[in-house]
Amino acid sequence: MLTRFLQYLAAERRYSPLTIRNYRRDIGRFIEWLGTDEASFDPAAVRTEDIREWIVHRSVSTSLGAASINREVSSLRSFFRWLHRTGRCERDICRSVPSLRTPKRLPVFVPESRMSDIVGDCTAESDDFVAERNALIVLLLYACGLRLAELVGIDRDDFNHDFTTLRIRGKGDKERLVPVLEFVREKILRYLDLIGRQNICKSGEKALILTQQGERISRSTVYRTVREQLQRSGVQGKKSPHVLRHTFATHLLNGGADMREIQELLGHASLQATQVYTHNSIAVLKAVYAKAHPRGKRGE
Repeated sequence: MLTRFLQYLAAERRYSPLTIRNYRRDIGRFIEWLGTDEASFDPAAVRTEDIREWIVHRSVSTSLGAASINREVSSLRSFFRWLHRTGRCERDICRSVPSLRTPKRLPVFVPESRMSDIVGDCTAESDDFVAERNALIVLLLYACGLRLAELVGIDRDDFNHDFTTLRIRGKGDKERLVPVLEFVREKILRYLDLIGRQNICKSGEKALILTQQGERISRSTVYRTVREQLQRSGVQGKKSPHVLRHTFATHLLNGGADMREIQELLGHASLQATQVYTHNSIAVLKAVYAKAHPRGKRGE
């Protein structure tokens, strides 16, 4: 039954292998907690109270925060909704189960002055393949607002003929077009030239971001690369690919970009997901106000 559901997620919802793996883990963990296994699992025997007890169990027995537990419960919600819709369960037992309250956290981003220095360092030319590749990783994440998985999944033929537009396959296999700024385009062309001159890609691999062995780079390597690059540049706090995506959105909003345009560039399904960046924009406005307003400067 669980296998059927996962096949549905892959074939009809077009979820990524990583997302499907998370669903399998979350639901499998719940089934195991019930004291059964996938083969003998009976959805008709599960009650709403079991879901509530599961939430309590996860809250007490693990160090997971509310957001992580809510993600696990979301997997169960999708599973039991599918069971109900396909007639395998009389009712949707998760429907009345509320999510745990989570504190609102503002997206972490790199200030424009610091990001300007980072971009300057990344646009410097080098004949070292790894240095050029790592710089390109940072530039693409920041200048195109990409997710980690989206960056890793880029193929060289995802660009148009003159490398001014990039086709991105996002969540749910949805596609969007992202413009490539000139300084990023120049870095891409130099990087591709290095691949050819140094004979990096011997196997015909289509991926843009490669290892020195000519294979598609892994997510963990990209994550580590970004962390090291940002740490070397003196960035404080969290240092991850998603921080660069947040930085892209925040800088666009602070620069006057329309919320709908930012939503499209980020590939968000709803405007609500994009509106979180307005909080950062307001925080910037408050800081400017406090610094520039005559009453604000005196703390009055």
